[in-house]
Amino acid sequence: MKGKEQVSRALSLLEEMISISAPSGKEEARSSFLKEKIASILKDEGLEDKVKTARVKNNIILFCPAQGKKTVLLCAHIDTVKPADKYKLDPYSPVWKGNRLYGLGTNDDGGSVVCLLEAFVCQAKKNNACQLILTLVCEEENGGKDGMPAVLEYIENQKDIPMPDYALIGEPTGMKAAVGEKGLLVLDGLSIGIRSHAAHPNPDNAIYNALKDIETLKKFSFRRKSEITGPTHLAVTQINAGSAHNIVPESCSFVVDIRFNDKYTPEEIFKMLSAKTASTLKPRNLSHRCRVTPAGLLLEALQNIGIETFISPTSSDWARVDIPAVKIGPGDSSRSHKADEYITKSEIADGIEGFTKLISKIL
Repeated sequence: MKGKEQVSRALSLLEEMISISAPSGKEEARSSFLKEKIASILKDEGLEDKVKTARVKNNIILFCPAQGKKTVLLCAHIDTVKPADKYKLDPYSPVWKGNRLYGLGTNDDGGSVVCLLEAFVCQAKKNNACQLILTLVCEEENGGKDGMPAVLEYIENQKDIPMPDYALIGEPTGMKAAVGEKGLLVLDGLSIGIRSHAAHPNPDNAIYNALKDIETLKKFSFRRKSEITGPTHLAVTQINAGSAHNIVPESCSFVVDIRFNDKYTPEEIFKMLSAKTASTLKPRNLSHRCRVTPAGLLLEALQNIGIETFISPTSSDWARVDIPAVKIGPGDSSRSHKADEYITKSEIADGIEGFTKLISKIL
């Protein structure tokens, strides 16, 4: 299939895919559609006997074997966040305006889904095809256990599918390569006090107690700096307490967002901050670790092709993949999670070409 035909097929699949609602944890309908559509594409390309396919929970997995080759994991996620409040267009009715295709998930992460699929098919058709595992993953946006963790567990238990040596994590980066990604730790804080009438003195006001801890967190210094991934940043992003103006509440909750560098682990940060606060801190997830691409084949491949590199402030499934990896894909991260999300036809074309070249340089 020629380049223009690849782009046309990819865009057609993208339009159909985003018309199916798939918020994190509710991807079943989109997963079912993709399983059938991919089976049809593989049959059309004469690959139905060469490529092993599986559906694990709502994750789609394709494996193309090649004797004696290294294995590359290609990953993109099929789920989305919920639509932003200010959508002017129907988020589930794809519409073209000029060169832009609008719809929820076109940019994050539908573009990577369809481009990686086309690159996978292209390599699978070659006689010297590299060994590839394509995973279209659910529950990326909410960090769920039925997404990438379930995929890796499945691969580990398969005798005929090797654990990957490298990974390309598809996310909207403008086809620049993120060679580092800060870790993410979200803490739910809870301050406990004594409930009372607002007219009477109360030395144990849960809100005041929480504010003391929030000030402590604000002033906390993460002393370890990284030349690669920069400083660690902490921000309190939510606070909630009280039910009436004349009642001092017995509790106050707050949320802490921490983007940390490669000098820390989430467990270590959680332990340090818990020791500094009277409030109880509870981590939502300890798996979103900071990642850095090590020296070697991946960085050499990027350099050979002339792909620009950067350090990403956002998290992805890379945090759960403990092998050499880079994050790269079509689209623009700044459009993600915003109203009237879109991707362009040229970005899809560049994505297919870029992924195909990069895969060929790795193996």
